[in-house]
Amino acid sequence: MAHKFKLNLQQKIKLSTNTEHFVFTVDSTEDFAFKAGQFISLHIQSEGKEHRRNYSIANSPESETKDAMIIEMAMSYMPNGLASTILLDLKQGESLDASGPYGQFVLKDEVLPQRYLLIGTGTGITPYRSMLPTLGHLLETMPLKVVIMQGVRAREDLLYADEFADFAAAHPNASFKACYSRGIPADPRDYEVAGYVQTHLEKLQINPTGDIAYLCGNPLMVDETFHKLQELGIDRAHIRREKYISSK
Repeated sequence: MAHKFKLNLQQKIKLSTNTEHFVFTVDSTEDFAFKAGQFISLHIQSEGKEHRRNYSIANSPESETKDAMIIEMAMSYMPNGLASTILLDLKQGESLDASGPYGQFVLKDEVLPQRYLLIGTGTGITPYRSMLPTLGHLLETMPLKVVIMQGVRAREDLLYADEFADFAAAHPNASFKACYSRGIPADPRDYEVAGYVQTHLEKLQINPTGDIAYLCGNPLMVDETFHKLQELGIDRAHIRREKYISSK
């Protein structure tokens, strides 16, 4: 159930040339709980009006410490953006008003598929970082496969790549691919490939009855991938989508 609370900034970490990672503690009079894949809404006051900006929660629900609930998120900077300006200026110990959790972009309580396809661009990869502990447990206890694909322009734009690569290395039935729209580096790592994520879908050998796909990030990628997966045989009921639309 969604409710209002304050987020107290604990730490900022630079993820890429244009993206920051934020670590907050939740200050709330009510119990706060979320599911991996959900998002929160920041309530920002400007010129006498309240504006809301939504951010996926980047950490697992298991990240609660002894003393506080933790919320982490990633923000890609938008020049002169309302939320961008406030978040980049926010100092350790300062707070923001927020509400949540919201959203149904979560691992459903359902018959387990044979494989999860988790596809994201930019900060659309953050819900999958939140899901890693749950997916790890499922991989260790169930006959399941997991494919994680992150689409960015170049290596310097990757988010949480080491975590996804380590996850894949630790689980034989998991894989991670970083797809670069501006070409592969001269010294490619084993998980780096050239091209948009959409161009690699046929290589996945789609199983229409056994695959469930999650798509998150750039609306163009989400729409194109949604239609491509349907062409490859996946029913639309087995494709879950969350689009990130930039707001000033």
